Amino acid sequence: MTPDFEAQLRSASLRVTRPRLAVLTALRDHKHIDTDTVIELVRAEHPTVSHQAVYDVLRALTDAGLVRRIQPAGATARYESRVADNHHHVVCRSCGAIADIDCAAGHSPCLTAPDDHGYVIDEAEVVYWGICPACATSSKPSSSGSLEGNR
Repeated sequence: MTPDFEAQLRSASLRVTRPRLAVLTALRDHKHIDTDTVIELVRAEHPTVSHQAVYDVLRALTDAGLVRRIQPAGATARYESRVADNHHHVVCRSCGAIADIDCAAGHSPCLTAPDDHGYVIDEAEVVYWGICPACATSSKPSSSGSLEGNR
């Protein structure tokens, strides 16, 4: 089912524009993409859309809660359209691939901090790090079986 981007924009009090629709489409079709990739995808369909317009759209959509910006430590910021839940990510240390990981079903232990310091916690950001299946099969582990070169 295709999301109604126009309704999403209107419900967030944002005008419906071609660049906003193009960015939302790019993020729907490509998970965890960086700004340069968003620009490339948008400009492939709408060559007159400027780089700055895409930056502005990403900022507006993120501020409105229609898009999520993620930036694992040491990595380029990425954007995704999955925003309605408290999911997490796994990042490959070798190639940088990112995949979604659902939070625990039912009671979310990741939202229950041992000491919340008086904060009202509504989101937890967990990033798992490892080696993706493609990199794991292409790597030739040392005789000890470790992937030390990818740490």
